[in-house]
Amino acid sequence: MTTRLTLWRELFSEQPRILLENDDFTVTAFRYASGVEGLRVANARGHLVILPWMGQMIWDAVFDGQDLTMRNMFSQPKPAGEIVETYGCFAFHSGLLANGCPSPEDTHPLHGEMACARMDDAWLELAGDSLRIGGGYEYVMGFGHHYQAQPAVVMHKGSALFDIQMAVTNLASVAMPLQYMCHMNYAYVAQATFSQNVPDEALTLRESVPAHVKPTEQWLAFNQRILQGEASLEILNEPHYYDPEIVFFADKLDRYASAPEFRMIAPDGTTFVTRFSSADFNYVTRWILYNGDQQVAAFALPATCRPEGFLAAQNNGTLAHLEPQQTRRFSVTTGIA
Repeated sequence: MTTRLTLWRELFSEQPRILLENDDFTVTAFRYASGVEGLRVANARGHLVILPWMGQMIWDAVFDGQDLTMRNMFSQPKPAGEIVETYGCFAFHSGLLANGCPSPEDTHPLHGEMACARMDDAWLELAGDSLRIGGGYEYVMGFGHHYQAQPAVVMHKGSALFDIQMAVTNLASVAMPLQYMCHMNYAYVAQATFSQNVPDEALTLRESVPAHVKPTEQWLAFNQRILQGEASLEILNEPHYYDPEIVFFADKLDRYASAPEFRMIAPDGTTFVTRFSSADFNYVTRWILYNGDQQVAAFALPATCRPEGFLAAQNNGTLAHLEPQQTRRFSVTTGIA
């Protein structure tokens, strides 16, 4: 049996309010001083803070005493139209019409329109040993595209692993483009190592330079050493080289595994994991950045294509499409193994 509790914005105030509590989960609604609504969902291992009305992004993630979220400059989420205006979250939905870093010729915002979307509906679903936080967003534009997005986060009893899901349905009478990335901004862990069930050589260094990246001589030299096989990022032990960002791509993952699994292993043995289906996400990006303001080790960002903007995907043949009334569903499992 599934129990569903509909959420309303009026439930969220500066004074935290418990909406659901049992032996396995506690759900608390509150409002940040910035005005953004937050939903704290906790189990015995830790908690997530989800923003149910702003793209259903996951603002905070803490399990087994470990803060999973990148170091950033934001003390709280800010009302925003683009993700860069509130870039402090653990995870967001990048897309859906376009995603990634736009080229000078692209017209879409950084990481697309879904990241900070003003959600129409939000709810909780309790079934068995799982708690699902769901939401709905209808995108409709006169003389443009029309779709329904339904993101969700699923927590499980006594587990530090959770699921991030997305379903998108094309409501228009013509096909729509689809670019989607589940963008998880994991914290940088010094001396951590990486492993995955795809070959190391599947991950190749990004050689293009997006507009937001300002190369330094040291950075260019380090990239060249990676290309020549003289350096690698198998272990996070040279942070002075990771500013600007270092990015790797792995394409066409279905050549290697039907269920890709990527891991970041801390020196104390804590293992962060991200797993998904290559039938849903056939591309993955690894993004490493370390400076005084932002520190992130996004060891696996699953996507339908590389995050290089709409035109790049269109030109290289990796832009997906949804036919009228077609639905695609995506699911990622992540957290501490």
